[in-house]
Amino acid sequence: MPATEAERALLTCCGSLHWARRLVAHRPYPDLDALLAAADEAVYDFVPADLDDALSRETLPLPPRGAYSVAHTALGAAHAAYESRFGHAFVICLDGYGPEEALDQLLAGIRSRLGNDPEEERVLSWEELRRLARGRLARLVRTLEARPESAKAIEPQETADSGRPDSASDSPYVAV
Repeated sequence: MPATEAERALLTCCGSLHWARRLVAHRPYPDLDALLAAADEAVYDFVPADLDDALSRETLPLPPRGAYSVAHTALGAAHAAYESRFGHAFVICLDGYGPEEALDQLLAGIRSRLGNDPEEERVLSWEELRRLARGRLARLVRTLEARPESAKAIEPQETADSGRPDSASDSPYVAV
């Protein structure tokens, strides 16, 4: 996958341009675990501007399908209060919760975290963003690996005379 295309794909997992470029620059990854470890390391190395960049691209999590309009209203009000207090979107990783639990977890998370001091909330947001990026990245890789045209590895395009193998469909590297 060309670097710009890989960067765009990675930005759907985490909105930090620095994070996406770092993952692209260190390709190829031998397997999903290596890619996820690199993603974690890149988040752990965030400076405040990286976290701000990533959080600025996050949006309000949507309630599950079939949720009552009252739930939408409650979520909107809670998120507005959160954003007013902390200046960024609320992020929470709900991987592992079923649709019937997601809304309760989302609302409980916002309500409980509204009482945090701003520095404590930045740390929690940073950790939730890392967890979100991991889940999104794993889903992205599974989606790309399931598509026949995505058999290319997430590594730089090489010229024919570079001496390195190209990204053939039997590549040992994880697709992204």
